Amino acid sequence: MSSLVHGFGRFQEALFGRLAYLDGLGPLALRLYLVPVFWMAGTQKIAGMENTIEWFGNAEYGLGLPFPAVLAYLAAYSEAIGALLLLLGLATRWISIPLIVTMLVAIFAVHWGNGWAAIADSSAPEVAQRLGAARELLRDHGNYTWLTEKGSFVILNNGIEFAVTYLVMLLTLLFTGGGRYVSVDYYLGRLLNR
Repeated sequence: MSSLVHGFGRFQEALFGRLAYLDGLGPLALRLYLVPVFWMAGTQKIAGMENTIEWFGNAEYGLGLPFPAVLAYLAAYSEAIGALLLLLGLATRWISIPLIVTMLVAIFAVHWGNGWAAIADSSAPEVAQRLGAARELLRDHGNYTWLTEKGSFVILNNGIEFAVTYLVMLLTLLFTGGGRYVSVDYYLGRLLNR
């Protein structure tokens, strides 16, 4: 048994040992995935800041948060500047913290009441009924073929799925940093440790 375990260990080391040289690719992939997500979210909030503040503060149709102007500016600029910092891999761990807070607010204040799924299950009877009605309306009064030539028509459920996914990615970056060889953080760290 001991020789089997030892043999497996040598096999695993031979197979995966050299991957350590490429361990910066994982954090790089996470950062590059998150850049457009946060860039679009942040710049859209900034472009419509009056509406963003109103949505943050209004309890009837928005989030009903206290200090909506302060929180709207903090969220918008954390996302936009955070996207740029993630792109460079600069202050990756630091910017992950306000982005994690932003995702937690999104999860609990925006998406929580809608369950897990971001896109509704089209096989559920009530969703299938709505999809059928929407398709019929679009076929009769719209250009259904044009609308669906790039993908299927779906109903957005607006659940926590995407926000939790981004949260997990940000938590990973908080613990790993920007990645070896592929981030400004890595080279700053080497410079500071000399």
